[in-house]
Amino acid sequence: MIHRTHNMLKACEDQVFSKHKITTEQYVVLVTIEYLGKHVRPTDVARMLAHSPNSVSMIVDRMVRAGLLRRIRDRRDRRVVFLIITAKGEKILKPALASGWEFVQKVLSPLSSGDREDFLKLLFTVQYEACKQLKPGENGAGGKCQGDLAKRLNHYALPSAPETERQAGRKGRTAGAAS
Repeated sequence: MIHRTHNMLKACEDQVFSKHKITTEQYVVLVTIEYLGKHVRPTDVARMLAHSPNSVSMIVDRMVRAGLLRRIRDRRDRRVVFLIITAKGEKILKPALASGWEFVQKVLSPLSSGDREDFLKLLFTVQYEACKQLKPGENGAGGKCQGDLAKRLNHYALPSAPETERQAGRKGRTAGAAS
């Protein structure tokens, strides 16, 4: 059931982000770079996404060719490469974020606020246990940042009623339409 749900959600995300002329993988890389801020290395993105550095490198190569990202070498250590979102990447990311948020809200709309919170906690529990199987003795896929990531995801994925109303007002819709 987990795999089928993942595949279905991935197909939906592909449909949502293709309207912005990016793939789901490109969207996730852009969001991760945006989240991590300045001085983001491809290895940082790979670690955050629990992907191999090689797979992230291939995605980044395509994104550089598409003009969504730039690679910048560190002035002190020329071996170090940072990823920068270009103006074209920023222009695509903003509406893609809104579309992604809208998709998440639609998919979660049948769940009550309490069920959403429980669902997120259950997903983190399963992810954490899977990571312990994959890497015994480590503190989750994100190590020390996993707890911080969990808090941020909880804040963004499960906004309080006032936050939902504020976001809906920003989009010119009623709170009911956003949830």
